[in-house]
Amino acid sequence: MILVYLADQHGGLCSAHDVAQATRVAQPTVSKLLQILARNGLIDSVRGADGGYRLAARPESISAVQILDVLEGPVAITECSTHDSHCEFESQCQTGSAWQKINRVIRKTLADITLADLSNPPREFPLLEIGQLTNRRTVFSERANR
Repeated sequence: MILVYLADQHGGLCSAHDVAQATRVAQPTVSKLLQILARNGLIDSVRGADGGYRLAARPESISAVQILDVLEGPVAITECSTHDSHCEFESQCQTGSAWQKINRVIRKTLADITLADLSNPPREFPLLEIGQLTNRRTVFSERANR
């Protein structure tokens, strides 16, 4: 929500207070998230009386996977899907490679969705080509229909 709000400001600087009011997220939470986002290069922080926060890049160049990696850590659905796996069963597990493939597809899908998409979602996102499902589409539910 914070990044979508900043994307809608078209590069204008916004105070933490403005972001908190617009998103209805508590100011301490907004301030903490803004610091994390700035420390990880997704937003710029400008100090001073006329300072504030703005996106560090165009919304079209910030992916959902980048956002999740910053806020939640690398997306991994199983222990063996991480780069530094410590699963004690990995050496005898027969399903690990399948889970790793699934994880790669999830990450690819998240990489294909941008902050611009999140800010102004299309009615549908095409389903990635997975096996025989190349002509099917998945519906991205709009907020207004919730």
